[in-house]
Amino acid sequence: MEMNSITNQEKTLSGVGCECTNFLKVSTLGTFKAEVMKIMKQMRKVGEDDPRRIIHSIKVGLALTLVSLFYYLRPLYDGFGQAGMWAVLTVVVVFEFTVGGTLSKSLNRGGATLLAGALGVGAKHIAGLCGEKGEPVVLGLFVFILAATSTFMRYLPNVKKRYEYGMLIFILTFTLVAVSGVRVTHILQMAHQRLSTILIGGATCIAISIFICPVWAGQDLHNLVAANIENLAVFFQGFGVEFYSCPGEECSTVSSKDDKDCRSYLQSYKKILNSKANEESLVASEFQPTITKMSTESGKALQELASAVKNMTFPSSTVEIRIRNSKDAASDLRSILENPSFPSKHIDDLQEIMPVLVVAYVLTDILNCVEKLSVHVHELGKKAGFKKSKTGVDPEWSR
Repeated sequence: MEMNSITNQEKTLSGVGCECTNFLKVSTLGTFKAEVMKIMKQMRKVGEDDPRRIIHSIKVGLALTLVSLFYYLRPLYDGFGQAGMWAVLTVVVVFEFTVGGTLSKSLNRGGATLLAGALGVGAKHIAGLCGEKGEPVVLGLFVFILAATSTFMRYLPNVKKRYEYGMLIFILTFTLVAVSGVRVTHILQMAHQRLSTILIGGATCIAISIFICPVWAGQDLHNLVAANIENLAVFFQGFGVEFYSCPGEECSTVSSKDDKDCRSYLQSYKKILNSKANEESLVASEFQPTITKMSTESGKALQELASAVKNMTFPSSTVEIRIRNSKDAASDLRSILENPSFPSKHIDDLQEIMPVLVVAYVLTDILNCVEKLSVHVHELGKKAGFKKSKTGVDPEWSR
């Protein structure tokens, strides 16, 4: 009886253990599948947002495959040896999303490698004149001086902006050539092989980047400028009404749908600025029409200019009308402020009026900026050969 009881308990425990193991396997497998699906959705979204990223990934894979031939093909391997790995490393660190970025990094790496390699060979030759015992000391001194000087130069504004990557490659290449020169007899051959493979890797990146679905940074800059102007336009169109609405209440002059759109306008400026100004004061109603008109008309003018930049067409004649309307509103506001009865009429409400006066002053400056921007867009259109707008505009228009 006791033996049967023990056997039954063992079977029960064994069954429970198997169930726990199966549960853990199913749970782990389910979690793994969920994570894989999540990553796949993210990858799909990234590809849909900008299909050029998929093309760029294919181009990088193609470049790495081509430079890997230094190892796959015996004639190339016999000619360059282990230095062929530098071509692979060059492709990994040099290939950028845009053609300009690839060119910049390739030129930085090639120039820095050439200069550092020459200095490294020269340092090895000078150190060799100091004898077997003095050679390591002299090489160490050269490495210290050039590494410290180059690192400090990286903090210079002009160098940091354009040549920081080149300075890093300069330090790396000079140190490798100078240090390895102590144990390597054919240092010139080694330097030649490394320089050749780096130049071949850079040339491969440049050729693929230019001739296979090139991506130019100017196109992205063009779209970014147009998008920023458009976001500012949307913000100013909703600013006037929202500034005069009471905190925590619905806009009294617009429907709930329009109020929702109005508030959505105000979110556009967050794409340009990371700050938010909260104005909670109630102001005199006589300022509302002029300030609202200034804000709305300036926003519409900016929207027209954004569309012109985006579509590469001359701005329509309505831009001039919008700016003129905004300037008329500014003149009306100036007339209100210059009214002799204004100071005595609002002396008790000065604290409530001050925020409005500040906003009016800022909008006046913004109006001047919009006017200048309109002139610059016309000048840009002349130089870039913009097409004539369908709504009609005089390309020779200037303010």
